Amino acid sequence: MNAATRLTWRVEGMDCAACVAKVTRAVERLPGVSAVEVNLMAERLSLDLDAAGQAEAVEAQVTALGYGMTRADGAAVPDARTADAHGHGHDHDDPTDAARPWWATPWWATGKAKLTWLLGALVIGAYAASLVLPAALTYPLFLAATGVALVPFGRRAIALARAGSPFSIETLMCTAAIGAAVIGAAAEAAVVVLLFALGELLENVAAGRARAGIQALAQLMPRVALRLRPDGGTDPVAPERLAIGDLVLVRPGDRVPCDGVIEEGATALDESPVTGESVPVARGRGDAVMAGAINGDGAIRLRVTRAAADNTIARIIRLVEDATASRAPTQRFIERFSAWWTPGAMIVSLLVILVPPFALGWDWATSLYRGLAVLLIACPCALVISVPAAMASGLSAGARRGLLVKGGAALERIGAARIVAFDKTGTLTEGRPRVTAVLPAPGRSVDEVLALAAGAEQGSAHPLAKAILAAAAQRGLSPPRARGQSAIPGRAVVGTVAERRISVGSPRHAAEAGVALGDLATDLALLEAEGRTVAVVLIDDALLGLVALRDEPRADARDGVAALAALGLRPVMLTGDNARAGGAIAASLGLAVKAELLPGDKLREIGRLMQDGPVLMVGDGINDAPALAAASVGIAMGGGTDVALETADAAVLKDRVTGVAELVSLSRATMANVKQNVAVAIGLKAVFLATTLAGITGLWPAILADTGATVLVTLNALRLLRWAPR
Repeated sequence: MNAATRLTWRVEGMDCAACVAKVTRAVERLPGVSAVEVNLMAERLSLDLDAAGQAEAVEAQVTALGYGMTRADGAAVPDARTADAHGHGHDHDDPTDAARPWWATPWWATGKAKLTWLLGALVIGAYAASLVLPAALTYPLFLAATGVALVPFGRRAIALARAGSPFSIETLMCTAAIGAAVIGAAAEAAVVVLLFALGELLENVAAGRARAGIQALAQLMPRVALRLRPDGGTDPVAPERLAIGDLVLVRPGDRVPCDGVIEEGATALDESPVTGESVPVARGRGDAVMAGAINGDGAIRLRVTRAAADNTIARIIRLVEDATASRAPTQRFIERFSAWWTPGAMIVSLLVILVPPFALGWDWATSLYRGLAVLLIACPCALVISVPAAMASGLSAGARRGLLVKGGAALERIGAARIVAFDKTGTLTEGRPRVTAVLPAPGRSVDEVLALAAGAEQGSAHPLAKAILAAAAQRGLSPPRARGQSAIPGRAVVGTVAERRISVGSPRHAAEAGVALGDLATDLALLEAEGRTVAVVLIDDALLGLVALRDEPRADARDGVAALAALGLRPVMLTGDNARAGGAIAASLGLAVKAELLPGDKLREIGRLMQDGPVLMVGDGINDAPALAAASVGIAMGGGTDVALETADAAVLKDRVTGVAELVSLSRATMANVKQNVAVAIGLKAVFLATTLAGITGLWPAILADTGATVLVTLNALRLLRWAPR
């Protein structure tokens, strides 16, 4: 292959960020390899190859480290491992496991578990024998237990050293265990390797639990869809076999098997499994529905709009998997720190062995014993996983409640925000404005104003345009065809309708055009004071009339704004609407307002707000993409699932303003969890370091400083999976 080719494998057995670093470092060293991406939650390795024959080298390198690999096309990769197939918790479990999904093998039957059970039996058997037999007879049993573990762990340490990771946790553990056996502490060495294997098994179980939080979304898809035949009958098929354009019958109580549009029928859909919105939503002909929702009391017929691989649930799963691969700033710092920590710890351990016999009068056996214990204490595994474990749990918990965040960096920034800026239409309001009044200029009629305005607005996706078109349809008006339509951003829509130049725009646009409103100026002021948006319709640069529209605030908008204020954020509304209408809406919701802003003005306002601290920008993701991109974090809401998944840094799928406060709470809960994890990881090491140097604790308690901390950190992170908004 002359040009670079993108290849993907599934890598089984990765449990933590250290695994990701090992695989990445090992593969990046190979010739012809570039753009390496390793995703822990998705168990996926992707890279570019620029030369033929390199795929086999990649597979050999990764399987030599003890991981299982399956190509993206499902082909199994030959297993290059032998005796270490059941090694450290970061290896592939069992050759038979590769043929089935990770969840199909019970944790207690995996290769990691089998090694742990074997070591446990040997250690417990040796200890029981030591109660009745002389030490000379039981000592070899402890040596055997140590040797059983050192074979796979030692092979792995050597493979990692060759692949660019000489200071791995395996290296530290093997060095300490061998040293303990040499100085006659084989019993403690056996306990060390047993606790190490047990910790890795628990870490593997925890990683599976975190992945299950995401994969549970996949279980929302029904196993069977009822595809309609032309004769009206149905064929039961797997949802994966549905094609775009197929008609599907969804009966009351069924789960929706696809993303689609209702062609026939009406119902109430429970979308809570996907969006977290607990109240069933009414849906009828022409409405879009998402896969995974539960149909209520009406049978509906859907036209499939997306293939199974691209439906809402599939995209949410991909988004969360990719988000967990995006490292937060805190995680990047911890990883840089740990890269220096391990070699530094080995130097400290060497100093503990060499210096005290001369400076403190320790005997060499004591200094060697305590130096080996320091080596175990210094293992950085718990510290390395402290951040990504919490981030993965936080991202998973949010996704299950309709709160999507595209990565740890965005999740970290959300909780640090001090200001939250809202777009008005479709965000704080329902985004479904309706025409409440039409005031024609003298000599004009209501029907003429509506028909010509609707003609100019044809084809526009703006909510106000849709409202004008709907009002014209309700009066039975057929808008004349328009040509030469164009938009003046933030001001007006202009087009030629019935050979007349028609513009529908803001009062500001009319004033800039030099058009006097006459007696209608008073009506304009009254309407705006009531919180209505007023469009001025011009015909050949003369006044044709006014169209007043009202977009009601969302039912939870006031509560959502109050919740953000209670969290210490300052809410402000940014709108292109007139100052009087914007002020009326803002006053009813309890937040400040900046009105009459053009798209460029919104960007400048975001810049000014950011001088006072990090800013969240919440919009519908349709016409405020620049502002979403300019803010510290852009949050898409109210623009529909498609837009929410593709724009901004985060998305609230449930279309509730309170979801923004929930995002902030989730971020802060996650970062609090991160701080707890780091404190546990470092605190335990500090305590055991002091007790080890003081001679209070020995080798096997030392392994608890890392393995114990790893377990505690992981369990603490898993608590986030149960997070729920207050």
